[in-house]
Amino acid sequence: MLKLFLCGSKMMDEQFKNIETILLDLGGVLLNVSYESTVAAFRENGVENFDALYTKAKQDHLFDQFETGAISADDFRNEVRNRTGIALSDEAINDCWNAILGNLPQERIELIESLKTRYQVLLLSNTNAIHVEAFSRLIHEENGIENFKALFHGAHYSNELGMRKPNSDVFKFVLDQHNALPASTLFIDDTLHHVEGSITAGLSGFHLDLGKEDIVTALKRLELI
Repeated sequence: MLKLFLCGSKMMDEQFKNIETILLDLGGVLLNVSYESTVAAFRENGVENFDALYTKAKQDHLFDQFETGAISADDFRNEVRNRTGIALSDEAINDCWNAILGNLPQERIELIESLKTRYQVLLLSNTNAIHVEAFSRLIHEENGIENFKALFHGAHYSNELGMRKPNSDVFKFVLDQHNALPASTLFIDDTLHHVEGSITAGLSGFHLDLGKEDIVTALKRLELI
């Protein structure tokens, strides 16, 4: 059975008839993000080579450690200063790092509510302590949602789990927490190697190509809502 569904591929209803759980990514899929904005923000603060340390496709081990909670926010900021050679303040680093975060469109909140009437809806995000605090505040202020995790049947952040995508262990852990079977779970992410990791773990995976469509358009096209 083909388990990697690419944006733009023709889908048949029977390919999803056994789906009971939908596992969603956060950044890019639900929350708008701009990796370029963080690179630009650091550049404006004198860090010319930040894009050599961090991009969506490939990131330095420092960021992997931060995303699994292996280092603290203070450790992260100190290491950024060490690696860039620039004595940025904690506030400046936080502001630059959080420049990646955009808004959560209302239609995507409505999408989650709609999906919950038909499926168990879970969230799995590779994230870190600084971003969690920032996007939680942003969503509270802009969307009036005090507890973002409560939008889902279950929501999990890599920095709290000590595991991150695309490793199979994180998919197994999350599904086990919610009595979900890999064979009846569809994972949706805008990062291809994360989707490939979900397939290795036995899930069905859909790669959302943000250059072609957003999550609402994709799920309507696939007749999942």
